[in-house]
Formats: sequence, C-alpha cells, structure tokens
Amino acid sequence: MRKFLNEFKEFAVRGNVIDMAVGVVVGGAFSKIVTSLVNDVIMPLISLAIGKVNFTNLSYVFHTADADVILAYGNFIQTVVEFIILSFCVFCAIKLMAKLQFQKKKEEQAEEEAAPPAPTTEELLAEIRDLLAAQSQSPVLKP
Repeated sequence: MRKFLNEFKEFAVRGNVIDMAVGVVVGGAFSKIVTSLVNDVIMPLISLAIGKVNFTNLSYVFHTADADVILAYGNFIQTVVEFIILSFCVFCAIKLMAKLQFQKKKEEQAEEEAAPPAPTTEELLAEIRDLLAAQSQSPVLKP
C-alpha cells in the first residue's frame, strides 16, 4: 500500500499533471466567459439585427397522435455560435503564444551571437601559462 501511495504521489506532482490540471481549471473558467459573451452580448446583437428573435426559443413542434415532439434548433444555433467563438479565441491564444515563443528564441539567438565566444581549451591553457610565468618573474615575499 505504501508503494502504491508513493507512486501516486510521484505521479501527482509531476509537472505535466499539474500543468494539465491548471489548464483544465483555466479552460473551464474561460468557457464560462465565452458562454457569457455569446449569451449576453453576441446573441442579443444578432437577434436585434435579424428582427429581435430570441434564439433559445426557436423551435419547431411536430404534432403526432401520441405526443408533441419539439425540435429546439435555437439552442443548437446558440451552441454552434459559442463553439465558433471559443475555437476562434483558442486559435488566437495559441497563435499569440507561438509568436511570443518565436520572439523569445529570436532574442536568445541574438544574445548568443552578441556574447563573446567561449575560449577554447588551448586559449585557457595559454592564459594559465602566461599567469604562471608572470608570477615566477615577480618577487615573492617570504615571511
């Protein structure tokens, strides 16, 4: 049982699992924002533009001998619009992140090119030799 708990602890604290958990939480919150944007801002504007129609109430009723069947296509239209907006927002966010990563790599490359090249082993050994030679030529104070 202890081994199982240790394995679970290692799994739970891995970076990928934590990143995924954060992504799910942020995604859920982002979805609520987009839902509110669609329901409270975009759909009323669309409804106003096409004649003050409330999309959630759009439906067609099939009358049968046993019961009435309601086809609520207004909810479907609203869900499709919400999906399109959410997909567009995710696309824009990914595109922005890719652009930022590209700029970061470009800056890192510029820093690498601007930095002096690392000295070779031969250059370091020559410098040490020169320092030792300079020390041997200077007078040494003995206590």
